[in-house]
Amino acid sequence: MPTADIVAFLLYLALFFGPVMALPRLVEDYQSAMAGAERVFEILDEKSDIIDKENSEELTDCKGEIVFENVAFEYLKDRPILQNVNVTVPAGSMLAIVGPTGAGKTTLAGLVPRFFDTISGRVLVDGKDVRNLKLKSLRSHISMVLQDVFLFGGTVTANISYANPGAAHEEIEKAAKLAGIHEDIIKMPEGYDTVIGERGVKLSGGQKQRLSIARAILRDSPILILDEATAAVDIETENKIRAAIQSLTGTRTIIVIAHRLSTVKKADQIIVLDKNTIAEQGTHDELTKKGGIYARYFENS
Repeated sequence: MPTADIVAFLLYLALFFGPVMALPRLVEDYQSAMAGAERVFEILDEKSDIIDKENSEELTDCKGEIVFENVAFEYLKDRPILQNVNVTVPAGSMLAIVGPTGAGKTTLAGLVPRFFDTISGRVLVDGKDVRNLKLKSLRSHISMVLQDVFLFGGTVTANISYANPGAAHEEIEKAAKLAGIHEDIIKMPEGYDTVIGERGVKLSGGQKQRLSIARAILRDSPILILDEATAAVDIETENKIRAAIQSLTGTRTIIVIAHRLSTVKKADQIIVLDKNTIAEQGTHDELTKKGGIYARYFENS
């Protein structure tokens, strides 16, 4: 048999075995994908408990006043998270919510965009029960900045303008300046056209937070909720974020959840959640003079 034929035979044999060996892997991958797809579609098909009522109304010309009226909430029956919570947040003011881990701070803030409904009591926005408002209409007036910031793998501009796709570059830049991130952006290789990587992998934790704040500012909602926006950042970055928050006061209603009390010192009112209810309420000066829970937190912060 000629050498050329032997070489050709061995090459053809190798080409033949590749697809044959791939078949079992294909079947295995298919079965794995189908099992995953079943779980995904099971979640997607799940009906939400929070739906619009038949006669729900649109929220228009929102000023941003929020009232928690005798609010109670529980995730599990007979295990209350919140009880008898009463607080009024005037439009354009800042409310700070502090307290130990698990006190219900995020839960209380989540009742405003109606991520879940109260067990008893009411949450009012501009005097209207949120349960009587259309979900899309209600949430269109609320912006949120969470501790775990989600960013896309696109450019800085694309990430900020996600909140308002039609925004001009000048508006995006203005939002970035208010959020205290503009100087960092212009130092990047391609400025606002810099690709930040999946989930903002090329940015620091503080830059991610401030980029998220810029996105919320650009949306220009009358209600802004900041949940641990200064968590896990250094002191210098915290000061920048605090300055960004302070620049927004008076322009919209702000709810700030924070463990670092330096962030909330200038809030119009502070509530301390403890043992499922409001343990203390007042301004920073009032609460520090009182010498209670807040004063102890502040001394140790």
